[in-house]
Amino acid sequence: MSPELLTDAAWALGMGLVGAMVFALIGLVSGTDETATVAPLTLLVVLLGVPAPGVFTFFMAGIVAKHITHAIPTTLLGIPGDTMAVPMLRDAQMLRELGVPHIALRKAISGGVVAAFISVPLAVLFAWLLSPFADTIGRAAPWIFVAAAVLIAYTSKGRLASVLALVPFVLLVVGLQAFVTNTTGTSLSISFFLGIATGPLIADLLMALSPSGRASLRREAPRTFDLAPDTRTWKGRLPNPLKVLDRKQLGYTSAAAGVSSATFVFSPVAMTVLMGEIAGARIKNGYHRLTSVMSVRNGTTESTYIAETLIPLIALGLPLSPMAAGPAAPLFNAPPVYTVDTETGATNNLHNLLSGSEFLVYGLLGVALASAVAYPFAMTYAHRAASFVMRKVSHEAIIGAFAGLIMVICLYEGGLLAVGVTLTVGLVGGLLNKFLNMHTGVQFMGFYVAVLTVPALLALVG
Repeated sequence: MSPELLTDAAWALGMGLVGAMVFALIGLVSGTDETATVAPLTLLVVLLGVPAPGVFTFFMAGIVAKHITHAIPTTLLGIPGDTMAVPMLRDAQMLRELGVPHIALRKAISGGVVAAFISVPLAVLFAWLLSPFADTIGRAAPWIFVAAAVLIAYTSKGRLASVLALVPFVLLVVGLQAFVTNTTGTSLSISFFLGIATGPLIADLLMALSPSGRASLRREAPRTFDLAPDTRTWKGRLPNPLKVLDRKQLGYTSAAAGVSSATFVFSPVAMTVLMGEIAGARIKNGYHRLTSVMSVRNGTTESTYIAETLIPLIALGLPLSPMAAGPAAPLFNAPPVYTVDTETGATNNLHNLLSGSEFLVYGLLGVALASAVAYPFAMTYAHRAASFVMRKVSHEAIIGAFAGLIMVICLYEGGLLAVGVTLTVGLVGGLLNKFLNMHTGVQFMGFYVAVLTVPALLALVG
């Protein structure tokens, strides 16, 4: 093995372990949205100059680890670990009422591990099949973005309201970008990205400063929880997800992972709901249906995130999926390290820096590291971890840490003007999310419409 390959492997192994450990812990904290956590930390890794194999493995290990441990607050506490955990709440609640929340947890995280290992090679295969059409898709990118934005907006909870809200949101981005360019001579991208990612947080923080807004956020009393004790139900040193799931659950989870690995343009939340409903409709026994749906849905959270990252990254280099336009956006566009040319669609990102075989190897390495770190931890210490987080971890401290990180990155890109852009976009986007259910994936697609489609449209009419 050449010294260069050894160096890449070392970076991938080291950063994969870091990503797995960091996001396994973040996943324990309820409400830590993927876009607001995965995206800024991945962006920081890119801007620090970590080589491409390290960046990619960090990201892959991070999303897999987070979607393992996000099941802990979801199943044991009844609080969604993040956005993708919301579709599991109802089934998790029913299993808690049956007195088996620990079974719900173990089925969910075992399904996630199985689906992650299936999704990586399938996503690489689908990307390879799509690659011959990459140039054609690249030329049509401005129009594909606007079509994808409308489709993703209409399939979100906001439906037609999200579609119509795209127009003022796109105009806001266009106007701010023009103002910044005329004022400083350079454009911004990271600050817009951070504003969209942290929009719900910015909106809640400003609402807390308003008397009426503060009243809507106030709670009458602290919530109480009943946690099942940690119990060991397997033999050997490490748990085996293939033995935690029965044969039918393995089949349903694998099938769901295969289907969702190909549908990379649809909402991950929608796919999670759909795959769970399809599997649940085929099972008559109530208990078996609930545990199987937990496995399928958490497996789909893994497979959709992996496929929606890998397929556009390998085949196109353009962020043409809700995931690619959200949590995975720094892998595509993180100036000055990774870029997407808004005029030509030319790319200089992981699409250009890694081969298909490297995506496969480093992707599987990231999944393996996350599974080795997060899966045994969640299977063994879920009760103690959930109890510790609820009693000892300050949500305010976590919010403060991310606010400080965002400030540093914005000041790095464009000074105080960039901070203003982030706050403006974040406030508008957060309120659209909160009141119109226009989620961050729709807003990210709106950003790319603003920087790709609008200039192309103006060139046509000009």
